[in-house]
Amino acid sequence: MKKIWIWNHYATEMYKVKGGRHYWFAENLQKIGYDVTIFCANTYHYTEEYIDTGRKKYVTNMINNIPFVFVKTKLSTENGLDRIMNMVVFFYNIFAVAKEYIKENGTPDFILASSVHPLTMVAGIKVAKRLNIPCICEIRDLWPEAIFKFNKLKEESLLGKLLIKGEHWIYKNADALIFTKEGDTDYIKERKWDVAQGGEVNLDKAYYINNGLDIEEFNRAISENMLDDKDLETEKFNITYIGTIRPVNNVGNILDAAKHLKDDPNFQFLIYGDGNQREMLEKRIVEEDITNVKIKGFIEKKYIPYILSKSSVNILNYSNTQYNWSRGNSSNKLFEYMASGKPIISTVSMGYSIIEKYKCGLELETGSHDELAEAIIKVKELSPSKYEELSRNAKNGAEYFDFKVHTQKLLEIIESL
Repeated sequence: MKKIWIWNHYATEMYKVKGGRHYWFAENLQKIGYDVTIFCANTYHYTEEYIDTGRKKYVTNMINNIPFVFVKTKLSTENGLDRIMNMVVFFYNIFAVAKEYIKENGTPDFILASSVHPLTMVAGIKVAKRLNIPCICEIRDLWPEAIFKFNKLKEESLLGKLLIKGEHWIYKNADALIFTKEGDTDYIKERKWDVAQGGEVNLDKAYYINNGLDIEEFNRAISENMLDDKDLETEKFNITYIGTIRPVNNVGNILDAAKHLKDDPNFQFLIYGDGNQREMLEKRIVEEDITNVKIKGFIEKKYIPYILSKSSVNILNYSNTQYNWSRGNSSNKLFEYMASGKPIISTVSMGYSIIEKYKCGLELETGSHDELAEAIIKVKELSPSKYEELSRNAKNGAEYFDFKVHTQKLLEIIESL
């Protein structure tokens, strides 16, 4: 039985909700005979909640036969120094935790080290080299590019240059690379790090496995986790957004689009989520008398399938300026939207477009509020057969992002090593 360690600093949330990328990888790998353990922080991201490790550097707990190893680190309730210390302490402790865990459970055959932050991958490569085993590095967000894009750090700064150097070291030294966006290898080519341009990164070891979902669980949740909400039972045309309410999501754009349609009582906008712009948007709704929008706030993940089953069209709403969409999209909600079997409107036109590939919705050129309003009207006025075609395409397309399919892709990578 092959042993696989999955390292993801933030997989603590997957333990809590019994789902998510690495939970589903572990679940499916175990079904075919692999021994999988997930290592994560003992803290929950942006909260004061944590799993007590006492005086130990780690504790282990089992959920649905999946062992989770909680590595002791510091609380981090917001971005800034606390979050940096949270990452650094996790990085420092995981070396000792790996050594101790091997004494009791044996040496793994593979390490899958996953970002978001790169220190987890650095630790994975270093430990794997000591153990003389392969390390697969999974890049779920391009750091430090994302930091530069949000103007949190200048690329030309000393720290910026050090981060880029560390990123290059990871790509060079990993035994395999997994990217969650199809076009992320374009970034390596842009940097001229690939072998074809005289660099040191062999793109033959780079693979693409996007995010996705457990479709069987998604469909079961529709009937098992129903939400008592009269707005979901209405005969109105429900335009639904689920996600974070922060600048990159540009949710204010949805409010502006709603104002174009407020004279038609058949339209209803439902916004589920929370974030640092929620209060500002709620204030706008009152002050600007936007009567066709309801901000529902945070919603437990288990209710999302039912909510989407009651939608008429789902909105992927993003800023066109605060992120590079040319390499594709790995947003979890995209695949939940698809699995709901409802048309999707994206306010950005993306490279490697999944919506275009599976013909399940519309992508807008500018993403302006008036263009969004026009797109909503267009979907509402579709013939029943055309609407059903988009819906069917969405549902069929989601099948390619089921984690049973993704696990087979991961197995091919493992077997190649």
